[in-house]
Amino acid sequence: MYFKSIRLLVGLLATASAISGAYAAELPLKALPDDDERHYWWYHQVQTDEVLANMQKVVGDPAKPLANKPSEPLKIAVIYPSQDVSDFWLRSYLSMEARLNEMGMPFEAVQFASKMGDDILQSTYSEQVARDDFEYVIFGPSELQTQQDDIKTLMDAGKKVVVLNHDTPLQEWGDDQPMMYTTFSHLFGALNICNWVLDNLGTEGTYAMIRGIPGGVDNQRSGGFQECLEEKSNWKMAYEHYGDFKREGGFNGAQLITSAYPEVTYIHNANTAMAMGAISAVQAANLNDKVKISAWGGTGDELEAPRKGELMATPMRMSDDVGVAIAEAIRADQEGCMCRSKSAHIRRKAIAV
Repeated sequence: MYFKSIRLLVGLLATASAISGAYAAELPLKALPDDDERHYWWYHQVQTDEVLANMQKVVGDPAKPLANKPSEPLKIAVIYPSQDVSDFWLRSYLSMEARLNEMGMPFEAVQFASKMGDDILQSTYSEQVARDDFEYVIFGPSELQTQQDDIKTLMDAGKKVVVLNHDTPLQEWGDDQPMMYTTFSHLFGALNICNWVLDNLGTEGTYAMIRGIPGGVDNQRSGGFQECLEEKSNWKMAYEHYGDFKREGGFNGAQLITSAYPEVTYIHNANTAMAMGAISAVQAANLNDKVKISAWGGTGDELEAPRKGELMATPMRMSDDVGVAIAEAIRADQEGCMCRSKSAHIRRKAIAV
């Protein structure tokens, strides 16, 4: 059994001086030679080390009571795929809620739930929320670039948007970014799994991957893992299957892999749901002892599966810290003189991730 924490990456407006200190700069702060080859910037290109360190400290410290409470409860909308098998989404929300309560922040939060990949429903929610009087919107898109128009709709409506589960600010938006991006590092998790495979399964073999939805998250989780394994070992990939981040996608992918590629001894899965589906398929084929499976995220189901011998390993993300980071960014926004009457024109000047 193996679990390893994935470093929390958090972000907030640089003008929220209660945490980060104000600065005015154009993005990216740090240019890289391959920027033209990507549609996004890496988190470390859009923030200073000081901002990240300060935010990490605030998230790790106990909540501090508010000195001046808002006269009215903050209105928060949460649009996210909480109907997914993974409990990351709900845990993030519950920890945000708990942290706001601990600091004494009055708020009213409304959850708009969907399944993974349900872009149409999330778009409908976005249009509805844009028309309502929510001040903050927590948005967890299945894939950032695919749903960037929904996020832009919310920003243009004057909402302060927190992008959940992504740490790759879109270059297309320039300095006009959402209030915050917050997540763990998908790429760092890929490297964790890669190194675990090398340490525990050796430096050669045949594997397959069950990928999620084409885009930035899967490129890091699956693509980053593949690149690491190719660079550091003689492992050969037999097949890759797109399972759309869903349990049935993982089941179908693993079923195909075990029947068509009997040489495969390890299956890499890019999220919780697909891993749970892959476990069911491998068990149905009675190949538990031959085919090893890794998952992603360290959610409730994933913590139980290794105890039963069904799952080899999973990188564990800090879901609670993500929610605390959101709450602290909201607090910083409120205490940083980013008043309601001014929020529409100052909320997106600079970001840190």
